[in-house]
Amino acid sequence: MTVDAVMKMIRDKPVVIFSKTSCCMSHTVKTLISSYGANPTVYELDEISQGGDIERALIQLGCSVAVPAVFIGQRLVGGTNELMSLQVRGRLVPLLREARAIWV
Repeated sequence: MTVDAVMKMIRDKPVVIFSKTSCCMSHTVKTLISSYGANPTVYELDEISQGGDIERALIQLGCSVAVPAVFIGQRLVGGTNELMSLQVRGRLVPLLREARAIWV
């Protein structure tokens, strides 16, 4: 799995989260984004046969840790810390609107 393959996975999707079912931070991120009415595309890397390859590609893209990795509007936002920082600064909702993940 290459970086290009990961980029194809996020193409034309407003919000994509790369996650693991056992990761509590991934759960928190998915819950936060969904609480605004967004319907993110979620890839559970521990349930995908190429999950390890995808993790390595995410790290090559700049993720400090592989999961959770959040893309909004086809741009890498980052992980939990970056997403929470956007939330605290009041930038998460406008970013979701810009990506057409939510309308209100």
